[in-house]
This record gives sequence, structure tokens and C-alpha cells, in this order.
Amino acid sequence: MEKNKKNADFLHIGNKLLKWYDKNARDLPFRKTKDPYKIWICEIVFQQTRIAQGLNHYNNFIERFPDVKTLAESSEDDVLLYWKGLGYYSRAINIHKASQQIINDYSGIFPSDYEEILKLKGIGKYTAAAVSSICFNGKMPAVDGNFYRVLSRIFADDFDISNSRAFNYFSELSTLIMPENVGDFNQAMMDLGSEICKPKNPLCGECPLNDNCLSFSLNKISEFPVKTKKVKAEDLHLQYYFVHRNGQFLIQQRKDDFIWKKLYEFPPMISDDLKPFIKSVKTVNHKLTHKNLSIEVFNVEVDSEKVWGNFINENNFIVTDVEGSHEKSFPKPLENYIQNYETAYSIL
Repeated sequence: MEKNKKNADFLHIGNKLLKWYDKNARDLPFRKTKDPYKIWICEIVFQQTRIAQGLNHYNNFIERFPDVKTLAESSEDDVLLYWKGLGYYSRAINIHKASQQIINDYSGIFPSDYEEILKLKGIGKYTAAAVSSICFNGKMPAVDGNFYRVLSRIFADDFDISNSRAFNYFSELSTLIMPENVGDFNQAMMDLGSEICKPKNPLCGECPLNDNCLSFSLNKISEFPVKTKKVKAEDLHLQYYFVHRNGQFLIQQRKDDFIWKKLYEFPPMISDDLKPFIKSVKTVNHKLTHKNLSIEVFNVEVDSEKVWGNFINENNFIVTDVEGSHEKSFPKPLENYIQNYETAYSIL
């Protein structure tokens, strides 16, 4: 599609969207503030989580870490604990590191410049544009999947959104309809894409832009956006040993060089003298982004105090119980395993 300079017709689309947003903006707690800290946290929380699912997590996180100083001074374990249930735990690790950057490099004041915001750990172009535009009247479009979908459909544009140049392409395209109030425009595009211009079964009859939408007029909504490149999921097999005795069990903290960074897990291997205590094995399948996991968990119920003590002394595993495990963050499949153990153990 040939992109000409802005004209009244294109700008009219953006202004029409803002009028719709003024009447239909979702009533969300982070819409009532211009605090860049809170806007930043909300953008990170909702990157991979639907608002309906993540809102309580956001509120709890902000209640526990109300400002950047509190977050920076908290332990990583505490931050991970309050991130529990949101997944993609590297996000929590990054915001913790970024909060310390703000304290150390910006005297505790959240940077207002787009390029400076980009320097913070874990912040990409979308988040930097969102914080900059909403809090500091920056003029950058916060291009994400909603932008790709809405713009592709409005202009019936077949540019492949899996192309490495998609972000820059749609950033330029969005400027055709972007009004002066970029902060509200970015939020309006998010609401329109989430509530109306959905990936499947869009509510075109309720869309404020259907008169301006080329793919709607051509009855080709389902053809946009175009995405040809698909990432094949990798199959991974993991093995754990749930080593327990008298209500206590062993755990360790994962490193930060693979999936489930810094979360806690069961021992991935045991010594030969523990193998006779294996009672059963449970296989769990679990999906992550681009990974299909097959997880075997061996139930190792140790009734020898000597063997139990020797294994602990020879390794760096942490001894905990169900109550203590509630203060740690585990991958969801292992958290479920502990919950089942808690239920079974309470019956004994």
C-alpha cells in the first residue's frame, strides 16, 4: 500500500477513535494515574496476560511494591512470589533489575525520555512508547499486536506481521491516523483491539471505524492481518524427584539461563541409595511459548533417617514443608504437584 502524507481523511480516523474512547474506555485502575511506575508495571503485567486474568495480580503487586524504591529494595524471591500466577517469570526478574537501575542511574526518578526508558532492563519499544506517551506526552505509537491487527484491517494491508520489519512498518503506518493526544490514542487502540477488533469473531458492527475500514467494506476481515512465519514448538523432557520424609521435602532454586528462571524446583537427580524409595512416577505435559514439556516426577518417600540425612549433607538442597513452599515460587506443574501432596498428606 502506498503511504502518502497525513491528510484530513486519515486524521479523521484517529480523532473518531478518540471520541469512541472518551465514552467507552475501560474503567481500569491504571487509567486513573500518570505515575510512570504504575504504568510501567501494568504494561509488563499485561504483555502476556489478559486484563481480566491479571488485574488482581496487578493490584496485589502494586499494593506490595507501591513505588520503585520499595521494589528495588525488596529481595528477588519476594518479587517472584508476588509474580506467582502470571508466568513468564523473567519479566519479574527484569523489573526488579530495572527498578535498581532507576535508583542507581536516575536517582530514583523514572526517566521521561523515550530513549532513556528503553535503556531499562526488560523494556522494549512498545513499553517505552506506552510509558512515554501516557505519562510524559511522548509522540511514539505503542505498536503491538492490536496495532498490527487494527491497521492491517483498516487499510487492508497485507504486510506480513511476522516480518522483522513489521514494527517499523506499522509504526510509520500508524502515524497516518495518529492525533496529537498520543497517550489516549495508544490506549484507545489497545481497547479497540481487545474488545472490538478481536483476532477471531471481531464485532465489526460495533466498531467506530467500520465506515473507514477497507477490509470490512471488501468483506475480507478474516484475511487480515497476514502472518506466514510460524515458530515450531520445541519438545523438551524434564525429570524431577520429589524426595520427602515426614512432611518435609527437598527443593533448589533454578539458575537464570533457561526456562523458569530463578524459580524453585525438586531435585533433578538422586543418589543410588535413594532409588529403592521410589514409590511411583507421574508424567505431566505442559506448554510454554514455543516449548512442549513432558515432565516426569518420581515420588521418593524416604523412611530412613540416615539416607535422608546423607543425601541432604551431600547436596545443597533446601529442606521445606508445604507451608514453607507457599513462600516460594514454583513452575505451575510443580506447584500443582505440591498441592496434591498437601491434600494427600493432610488426609494421613
